[in-house]
Amino acid sequence: MALELHTLDTGGEGTPLVVIHGLLGSADNWRSHIKQWQDKRRVVALDLRNHGRSPHAEGMSYREMADDVLAVLDRLEIARCHLLGHSMGGKVAITVARFHPQRVASLVVADIAPVRYGHDHDAIFAALRSVEAEAPSNRREVDALMADHVPEKPIRLFLATNLVRDDESVMRWRLGLDQIQAGYEDIRGEPDGDVPYEGPSLVLRGARSRYVTDEMLPRTREVLPNAELVSLDAGHWLHAERPEAFQAAVDAFLDQVGDG
Repeated sequence: MALELHTLDTGGEGTPLVVIHGLLGSADNWRSHIKQWQDKRRVVALDLRNHGRSPHAEGMSYREMADDVLAVLDRLEIARCHLLGHSMGGKVAITVARFHPQRVASLVVADIAPVRYGHDHDAIFAALRSVEAEAPSNRREVDALMADHVPEKPIRLFLATNLVRDDESVMRWRLGLDQIQAGYEDIRGEPDGDVPYEGPSLVLRGARSRYVTDEMLPRTREVLPNAELVSLDAGHWLHAERPEAFQAAVDAFLDQVGDG
């Protein structure tokens, strides 16, 4: 059964842009982009299950997460949308487009390919669990605990966006961490669905990222046969590293596609 996801909705006319974050992210990560896009179109950003302000539940398959997204579209009476997903959210977006192409005017997939990846998050999960075990009282303590596992400061800052303070002034994760780890095999797998999405697509990749290598492009073309490929001088979090270039590429693509 689909969950009722938390959403940010700017309102407005025309075909909406629906934004789906990646693993351990949330709709809040997209607020600066939403401020730019909302001048031109309605924008809806959502928190996937076990992320942000959305409910926690077992099951992290792409079909289950896609059904959650479809329920958002139904609840908001969105018959057709432009769908943008980063990383894990890109696989969710591909799954929605494969099963419900009539609901997707266009697809933007940011730095992910429709392939199975390795166990790339072991150190991150260890960092999150160390914070959970120690129950720190401030962000400085959280950062010191995570640094033992994750030396990259930008990644630690990104993870820290998931912190909340509980009633006892302890810093806690708002993530459904148990459910995410239990579903990690599904998360690192391919999007669900057996048919290609033949609508207009844009694949944005970071030139310094290893998530969309040249070797992955043939499989990407099989799943998204009409995809345009654009590379930005960035790593995996290309929308945060190169926000203006990212927005320009998305805007150019959506202007070309129109309201569909």
